[in-house]
Formats: sequence, C-alpha cells, structure tokens
Amino acid sequence: MVASKSGELSTLFASLDQDADGRISATELRLCMRATLGEDVPAEEAEALVASADADGDGLLSESEFLELAQQAAWAGDAGEEDDERRIQALKKAFGMYEMEGQGCITPASLGRMLGRLGAERGAGECRAMICRFDLDGDGVLSFDEFKIMMS
Repeated sequence: MVASKSGELSTLFASLDQDADGRISATELRLCMRATLGEDVPAEEAEALVASADADGDGLLSESEFLELAQQAAWAGDAGEEDDERRIQALKKAFGMYEMEGQGCITPASLGRMLGRLGAERGAGECRAMICRFDLDGDGVLSFDEFKIMMS
C-alpha cells in the first residue's frame, strides 16, 4: 500500500514538473492547482508552501521534498480524523446523559430531568420547543444524529 501511494505521488510529481527539470517551482504548483482543482492560489501561498518543504533552500521542490510534504499532509489529515473520533465519543457520552429512558433518543421528559439536575429547570412545553428546533424527522424526540447537529 505504501509503495503504491509512493508511486502515485511520484507520478503526480512528474505531472507537476512541467519543464521536466526534476524540480517543482511555485509557478508550476500554481498552474497545476489552477488546471486540476480550478483553484487560483495566490503566488505568496504557493511560494510559502514550497518554502515550507524546501530542505536545500533552492526555492524549488525536489521529488523527495515533495514526497515529504505529501506525507506531512497525510499525517495532518490522520490527526484530524483522530480529533473527529474523540469529538464523536464525547458527543455519545453527552447524549447518553440526556437519553435516560433507554430508548436511544432524547425525549422532552429526559431533557427536562437532565436540565433539572443541571439547575436549569424547564417545563415540558419548553423542552418540547427546544427539541422541535432540531427534530429533523418530526418524531418529537432527538436521535443521536439530530443531537450532533444541535451541538455543532
């Protein structure tokens, strides 16, 4: 899998290296991003990206520098996935605190009980209104997915 990914990145590097000099300039990077992504990256951003990975200080990315940059980007993406998983786990724990009736949803009654425990007493009508704002399927209760939307 790693060799396959490395091969794909080498192919990408070759396509970015439009003048085939074995190095990618900020200009080549900008042109490729415009052509492939339709995104016009400012020259300063492209230069900063190249500079961030330019180990030998020549103002260009060699293939090894490009592969290192791609690997760092992949690690950053993995870290983002770990953060998302932690967030989901925290939301599940919070959902469980409100979902006291074992039904897999937050009802107006369970919301009222939890708010009372937190010192924020609310009547049944207020709890129904709070749920109604995020009750996307209109069933009068909050599912975990609706709770996630409410918490975002």
